[in-house]
Parts: sequence; C-alpha cells; structure tokens
Amino acid sequence: MTFSDFVTERQRPLLRFAMVLIGDARLAEEIVQDALVRAFERWEHIAGLEHPNAYIRRMIVNEYLSWRRRFGRVVPFDPNVHAGSVADHAGTHAERDAVLADLARLPRKQRAVLTLRYYDGLSDPEIADVLGCTAGTVRGYASRALATLRIAIPTAMAVKEATS
Repeated sequence: MTFSDFVTERQRPLLRFAMVLIGDARLAEEIVQDALVRAFERWEHIAGLEHPNAYIRRMIVNEYLSWRRRFGRVVPFDPNVHAGSVADHAGTHAERDAVLADLARLPRKQRAVLTLRYYDGLSDPEIADVLGCTAGTVRGYASRALATLRIAIPTAMAVKEATS
C-alpha cells in the first residue's frame, strides 16, 4: 500500500479518532497533519508493519501528549482578565469620523493642502507645484485650515463632554 492510498483510505477515521481524543477540531486536524507528515518520512518502515493504522494512531496520541506538555508550560490567556485594559475601539472610530467630518467642512484647497502636507508629507513648495500657486498661499491655506480645526475640535469635545 502506498502512502497516498493509506491517507485516502484512513484520513477521515484518523481525524475522527483525533477529534474524540482532543475535543478540538482545529487542533485535531493539525495533530493528524503533523503525524502524517512524520509518517510520510518513514513510510517504508511503517508500510512493512502488520498494523500501520495502529502505528499512526499511536503517533497521533504521542503528538497530542507532547502538545499537552508544551501547552502545560504556557500560562493560558484569559481574555476576561485583560478586558478592562483594552480600549474600546468605538471611541477611536467616533473620533476619526468627527475629524473626517471637520475636514469635509473645510474649503477644498485648504483640505487639499492639509492632505498633501500631513498625509503625503510634501513640503510647501511641492504643494504649491501641485496646486499651481505660491508657497506663501499654501502656508495661508494651511494656517486658516488649522485655525478652523482648532476651533471645531474643542467645540465638539465640549459638546461631547456635556452630553456624557
């Protein structure tokens, strides 16, 4: 019997065996795969045995036990223990949406200047080339845009705190 024939015939029963042994389908599949990889390397020897299926099952059990020993040394992660230290992502998304809304209220050229400066990392002369104006005009647009955002963001924060 070739290794391919063995796997075709016995893989599903080996997976069921591992599932009953381990109780976790993903881990069972992983252990069976690891055992079959090791069996492939020694297939000439295993194929000559009287009960190759029993040998592979024993490999699965040994692999399972070695996984248990490895996992036994590691402290399992309990998400409930660390739940208080994880920030709520909803607040981050809300702040992002608020900043995007404030940027959307800016005139197009001011918004373009801020985007080119802070997102693309261009200098004032480079932004001036892109927009077809002078570097002084770029600085003026940036100054007015930032002033508008400085007024809008604290006002939004005060409204947010008042409603909390």
